Amino acid sequence: MTTIGFVGLGIMGGPMARHLLTAGHDVTGFNRSPEKTRPLVDAGGRAAGSVAEAAENADVIALMLPDSPDVETVLTDGILDVAKPGTLIIDFSTIRPDVAKDLATRAAEHGLRMIDAPVSGGQTGAENATLSIMVGGHHDDVTEARPLLDIVGKTVVHVGPSGAGQTVKAANQLIVAGNIALLAEALVFLEAHGADLPAAVEVLGGGLAGSAVLNQKAQKMLDADYTPGFRIDLHHKDMGIVADAARAAGVVTPVGALVAQLVAATRAAGHGGLDHSALHRTIGELSGGTRSTDGAG
Repeated sequence: MTTIGFVGLGIMGGPMARHLLTAGHDVTGFNRSPEKTRPLVDAGGRAAGSVAEAAENADVIALMLPDSPDVETVLTDGILDVAKPGTLIIDFSTIRPDVAKDLATRAAEHGLRMIDAPVSGGQTGAENATLSIMVGGHHDDVTEARPLLDIVGKTVVHVGPSGAGQTVKAANQLIVAGNIALLAEALVFLEAHGADLPAAVEVLGGGLAGSAVLNQKAQKMLDADYTPGFRIDLHHKDMGIVADAARAAGVVTPVGALVAQLVAATRAAGHGGLDHSALHRTIGELSGGTRSTDGAG
């Protein structure tokens, strides 16, 4: 049994923490909104009153936070000075690759070990423990973390040194956003021609156009159900990470830049709290509005 302090118990972190608890580990969770600790407590875990309380006696500290500044703040104000020497920090958050490398260095200066382990799979993947996890960090630290990663994920791959996990996650978010935008365009196109949309989705899913995005998002688009599994706000942040990292490497991402503008437009229209499948709504509105894009989610 490993003693785990889990910081960030939202849509993704909550189910992940509970999976670790169910697997037999001792899990104490902290969340800025205290009510989100209730499911963990109801499952037999404990709630901490602060980040420091969750971290001070932990063998492993897990983070699932929205953005780079959140991770930096939590480390600086609640972890670096209280965690036991040798404690392993697993950052499941999606943040900038350069920040991930810097934070790993700072953790090492305090006698701690830190790996970046961003995840893909959304709320469904978190709830079903089928996440894809791209891991950056020292080989020995990743090896030690592997049994815990295998509890919350189905595909776990060590992709390189510190920051590499975040680089691969940025590429993942680029691909996902592009797929969502093209799926949305295809559905608006099909509807405009009076096609049988469920039948079209079925046959598209059986061919080369089939994808995890189509499987998970097509029905949400058809139902105009944009209940958040992964919010537009977060994908907007991730596309910014892609743009910054691409610029730093001298790489052009012209399709990604266009999709980033669609994500930004959806957010600017007040839909940042909706699921990223709400790109369907934006594309429908750009096309003059269609029946299936009228829902607000």
